[in-house]
Amino acid sequence: MAGMPIPSDEAERLHDLEELEALELPVEPDFEAIALLAAHLCDVPIALVNLIDATHQHFRGRAGVTWTSADRESGYCKYTVCGSDLLEIHDILADERYRDEAVAAGEPYVRYYAGVPLLSSRGHALGTVCVLDHRPRRLTSDQRATLFALARSVTTLLELHHHARRTGRAIPRLRELERLKEQFLTSINHELRTPMTSIRSALQLLQEGGLDEETERRFLAVMERNNERLMVLLDELLLLASLNAGTAAFAPERIDLSEVVRRVVGEVAERAEQKEHAVRLNASPGVEVRGDAGYLGIALRHVLDNAIKFTPSGGVIDVRVAAEPEPVVEIRDTGTGIEARDLPHVLEDFYRASEMEEQAVAGTGVGLAIAEKIVKLHGGAVRLESEPGEGTCVRLSFPNPDRDPGPARRGTVR
Repeated sequence: MAGMPIPSDEAERLHDLEELEALELPVEPDFEAIALLAAHLCDVPIALVNLIDATHQHFRGRAGVTWTSADRESGYCKYTVCGSDLLEIHDILADERYRDEAVAAGEPYVRYYAGVPLLSSRGHALGTVCVLDHRPRRLTSDQRATLFALARSVTTLLELHHHARRTGRAIPRLRELERLKEQFLTSINHELRTPMTSIRSALQLLQEGGLDEETERRFLAVMERNNERLMVLLDELLLLASLNAGTAAFAPERIDLSEVVRRVVGEVAERAEQKEHAVRLNASPGVEVRGDAGYLGIALRHVLDNAIKFTPSGGVIDVRVAAEPEPVVEIRDTGTGIEARDLPHVLEDFYRASEMEEQAVAGTGVGLAIAEKIVKLHGGAVRLESEPGEGTCVRLSFPNPDRDPGPARRGTVR
């Protein structure tokens, strides 16, 4: 393939890279962790977090290689930054568009490439998260989704560094951002690795054979359950990314908020019963809002899941729906409550209180963040009140359905 392709937005792309001061950052250990995670989850020997300027590629995260940089012309990331979607080359030597590339014909004999662009908040490609293999292959749909989620994580980290420098945040807050990043990578690694390990172990035993039919059914059930867990996690990460980017599809209509709440309470009833919780619903009839029933269901389910998770067995969860003077949903539990130092941060992306880490409570810290962004998408607001040992009250308020939706409710979340 003759010549190096230049993106149509090359000037804007380089401007975003310079504005974020991405190449001036010190070596970022989190990018190394993201590369390792990409290699592990895609089951490939090589993965890179690659920032691309006008002339060079800068490998800020690496797995399986010791490369630190390369000319922009080499490899395949130069093609990925020309678009906004995943580029997958199943067999480089069999693809006439790419088979003359030196990286395929000689060391390190790369036969497979898949890369996702690192899109800035303005939609310009700063670089890629890419995976490479020495043999032809294809990614699964879950692996593709994983690469997109990891690429969004890289741009989020770049933007966090940029905003921290620009606003001159105090040292304690910078340390808190570092802790949040570490928590995110630790929790996401655990939440992804645990079901993947379980699936791999069950698959290995099934492949070895010699199991009776009932045992095989049990292992298949384990694999299905863990696959569902992975899909839910990836869906949450992709939803969070789309809400942050303001790209979430949103077509509001007049809906019965009380009916949405009743449906979600029914969906979590089994989990509540397992912990012997009393879930009491008091929903006024005909409380209407303009919104998306699916998104509202997701937001309510996250809040109720938290109430169930952090309320000891035998506790009470009260759910109230009313119009006073605007539509409101109030979820009050008798759980462990939230410490005063954590209360201002629990709606932040990936925030997890220190006690959750110490007690190894499962989760990625995105549930309440997603719920708040969805409520904001509807023009509403989330308010939390909590006392340690006395429970938590989460209040979701919405505009009256006849009020002008405004820009936020038309589909932009910032």
